[in-house]
Amino acid sequence: MFKFPENFYTDVRIEDVYETKIVYTLGEIDESRVRKYKGAFIRLFDGVRWYYSSTSEIDNIQKEIDTLSTYAQANENIDNNPLVQKFEVNKEEKLLYKGNDVYKVPIEEKHKILKGYFNILEKNETVKHWQAIYVDRKVIKSFYSSKGSNVKFDTQTSGMVISFDLSNGEKRFSERFQKASDTFEELKDKEKEFIKYIEKCEEFLINSEPVKPGNYKVILSPLAAGIFAHESFGHKSEADFMIGDETMKKEWAIGKEVGSEILSIVDDGNTISSGYTPFDDEGTKAQRTYLIKNGILAGRLHSGVTAENIGEELTGNARAMNFEFEPIVRMTNTYILPGNKTKEELFSEVDEGIYVETIKHGSGMSKFTLAPSLAYYIKNGKIDKPVNISVITGDVMKTLWEIDGLSNELELLSFVSGGCGKMEQYPLPVGFGGPYVRVKNIVVQ
Repeated sequence: MFKFPENFYTDVRIEDVYETKIVYTLGEIDESRVRKYKGAFIRLFDGVRWYYSSTSEIDNIQKEIDTLSTYAQANENIDNNPLVQKFEVNKEEKLLYKGNDVYKVPIEEKHKILKGYFNILEKNETVKHWQAIYVDRKVIKSFYSSKGSNVKFDTQTSGMVISFDLSNGEKRFSERFQKASDTFEELKDKEKEFIKYIEKCEEFLINSEPVKPGNYKVILSPLAAGIFAHESFGHKSEADFMIGDETMKKEWAIGKEVGSEILSIVDDGNTISSGYTPFDDEGTKAQRTYLIKNGILAGRLHSGVTAENIGEELTGNARAMNFEFEPIVRMTNTYILPGNKTKEELFSEVDEGIYVETIKHGSGMSKFTLAPSLAYYIKNGKIDKPVNISVITGDVMKTLWEIDGLSNELELLSFVSGGCGKMEQYPLPVGFGGPYVRVKNIVVQ
């Protein structure tokens, strides 16, 4: 397809993108946009430096390749370069969404699915402000390299977010209802679920009380557990943080005990979720990577550069936000593996504690902080009164040892709003989740 110049390593990533965004505020339309575009990112390596270019003019890719080669120094031994040798050569086409493309769904149907919630919101006197958003995105990626890679695959997400502000006297509460999937059909018929969720939020608004600060036994929902896994441990598993840092390499030595033996965390780009990435942006095939296995540090996430530098294997985690950016080490779908207790058993063993159901936001590296939204006391093994919590926080490595129970069900979540941010690349689609996770001791404020 392309004539790659001799004595260099070159790869080309082409993205063919279709996306829709519809926004209503209080029933009035703010935005209704369909966008289609193509773009390409070209890299050329001479064994010393990388040379990059991106373009939205696909017909000019060969010209971009030839131009980059004029900046670089020809290297007769480029094929023996350790990094070049590290890159995989894959030839595969994996198009999952030919039969149910989101672009085939008429835009009227996408408006209609949002409008089905308008009457519910408008009739509710507690709802003071609301916004309804529909988003879909399909990307067909093609990857070619001078080593012979020829890969083509598609990814797709479709979802809606209904955010709302509730008020009762002086009390205020804001939440959102989000559903996302890889197909449009999965978004239908969620109105009854939404009505129950609004009722739960109203009950929280009216009856919640400030938490008594202290240390509690806490049960995290799959959403909260997933954010904890992503923010607190996933980012620390991205190997670019270790390049040139001998202290980090020793602290994160593979085989080191880092947590409870019931704890295993994986990253897997093969799983269908918003982080689905069967091949990364260097053409590496996705795999399930154990970050922690039975409490033991088992692996980390790599691009070609970090894998070669540290002397480990590729993991399929070199990702770019879009064709304008170079690939860097990023997560795909990161989640805690389930345990052997039922959800009911997990709660029944807590006399007094906190249950965190939803999260406003979270962050963390050595220390983690999660800001709960819906949260409840646990009394005598049952979910009790709703409680307002500013943050739950702790030391990541200590908390990993405090995990003493996991439910036996895995819930992997998809999203169409937000995403992962790193350096200047935000938002990148990722997925996360897990089982219900019980932690013996967390600071609650």
